[in-house]
Amino acid sequence: MMTAPASAAEPRHISGGAGGAGRGQSVKVPLRLVVGAQYGDAALSVYVKIAALALRKEHCTARVTTLATYLGMSKSAVERALKQLTRPDETDGLVEVPTRRRTYEDGRGQSAERTVRPLADGELWVHIPVRAAEALTPRLLRLYALLAYATARRIPVTVAELGEMLHHHSGGKAGLHLSERQVRRLVDELEATGWLAVHRREGERGRHAYETRRHPLHLVGATAATLEQDLTAAPKSPVIHDGSGPGDHDGSLASEEDLPTDRPESAELEGGSRRRRNTVSKPAINASDLAGGTFGPGTSRAPRGNRPSRPGTSKTASRAAYNGPAFRWTKRIKDALAPISGQDLDGIRVHVLRQIARQIAAELDANEASSSARIADRISRRLRPVMREDIRSIGGWLLKVGLPHRGCNLRDCEDGMQWPSGEPCETCAYTRQLERAWWKQARELQSRLDELRARATAEAELPAKATFRQRSAASDEEIRAAIAEYGPIGALHIYGQLRVGPLLRTTDVQGQLPAPTAPARTQLAERPIPGRMPDTVRADVRPTGHALAVACPNPACRAPAGHACTTPRGRRRHTPHEARTDAIPTAASYPAASGEDTV
Repeated sequence: MMTAPASAAEPRHISGGAGGAGRGQSVKVPLRLVVGAQYGDAALSVYVKIAALALRKEHCTARVTTLATYLGMSKSAVERALKQLTRPDETDGLVEVPTRRRTYEDGRGQSAERTVRPLADGELWVHIPVRAAEALTPRLLRLYALLAYATARRIPVTVAELGEMLHHHSGGKAGLHLSERQVRRLVDELEATGWLAVHRREGERGRHAYETRRHPLHLVGATAATLEQDLTAAPKSPVIHDGSGPGDHDGSLASEEDLPTDRPESAELEGGSRRRRNTVSKPAINASDLAGGTFGPGTSRAPRGNRPSRPGTSKTASRAAYNGPAFRWTKRIKDALAPISGQDLDGIRVHVLRQIARQIAAELDANEASSSARIADRISRRLRPVMREDIRSIGGWLLKVGLPHRGCNLRDCEDGMQWPSGEPCETCAYTRQLERAWWKQARELQSRLDELRARATAEAELPAKATFRQRSAASDEEIRAAIAEYGPIGALHIYGQLRVGPLLRTTDVQGQLPAPTAPARTQLAERPIPGRMPDTVRADVRPTGHALAVACPNPACRAPAGHACTTPRGRRRHTPHEARTDAIPTAASYPAASGEDTV
């Protein structure tokens, strides 16, 4: 028995760099580099290795080829990662890996000196082992960094939240988030490497609890026969679980690297020194010869899509017969289409039958309250008021009329009725009531508009409009006569703006028009001041013998009648001035003032 230097789940290079530097070492990585979508997955692996090598006295002086060897990546992938790290970021302009170019004294190029920028005060970071960057793939390393930060901060995370932090960086889905299914596969793959422990349903609110490790859990032993079999085994295609396309564009140029080919070439020489490939292919395996007859013919009441060819059509006649798997019904699809007879289904093409089955299955999977019996009842109710002879295509009728769900957003609503009780749906009834009110209001407005138009036409009593030929043939004298008889508005109605407008601008016609009368100016009523009683009301409610009934004779106040006295600063006094109270006659002086006898 012999022990392999690394586990079977970690086939990557695990050395700690030049001379083993960095084994068991961890570096601080800015969190923006982990969660930033502008950085690729390979940028994180390259940053971790450069940060570990930059701790030396001479900093990181490794070449790109050396970094690619340490990380188990291609040279072009490392160059693309360095391009993102050494250039200012588009978001905040930070350069993660400052680089200084160096040359020898004779002018020859030397490897660049690379360092990492110091972390700012209060900047978030995460500890990542250097060995993890060498043992894990870039995508798994990014997932490991996210889980390490969540574990250190005690943040409960879900696969959906992890998927929002991971993005596609190539292919047609570039820039999109990873789905929950893809992240779940990545978590399982990371757990198999030994760098992560997943405690199922042991976290907060039933979440998974994740525990990251600074070292893999264990080493897997291997025998000499196993190692020899691994060395002699043919290379397999990469298994991609995150949905992104494989990184097959990282190969070096053909002048520097001769990639092996998996095509066998014949050693025999035919026709001189020209080498020919053995292109003899193996006979195809018949679908019916497979185990269990999975793709073999089966009993089905639906046709297999091979309709007889029409005479006179060469394209249809030359088409090969359908030899694929037969269309089979599942029980829930068969129960949903129970109101349709088998004879009608046999006349539908297989392509339309597949669309019908997909539509039924999609509704059954999306709505838990839906069932095959509910869909069958829907088809029966919609098929009852129509005649079978009026339906030219039963497949098209099912797709457009019979199967689509109608009603509100409530899952129990079926054509305005509750399923299966048959009671009216309150939401649909309220919606219909609103629609009736809107239509009633619209009809009232339209009738009012028609009434106003009819009244305006009756009052104007204008003749019919002239046709385009009559307008072109009309002379200026006829138009002037229309202006004199019907006025400018009537002439514009008959001959239009193009003919009447220029004549209305002339001086002779302007003199014939009546002079516009200015509208009578109406005196605006005095607007009341908010919070103040009007003077008319104030005079009516106040007694005649009150001190405010007369103007204040004090020269410092001069308050008018009905208004309170004011202080020198302009504030209102609680009591009127003495001069104002003295000016009011008392009850004893009333008779004397009137000239009557007092007995």
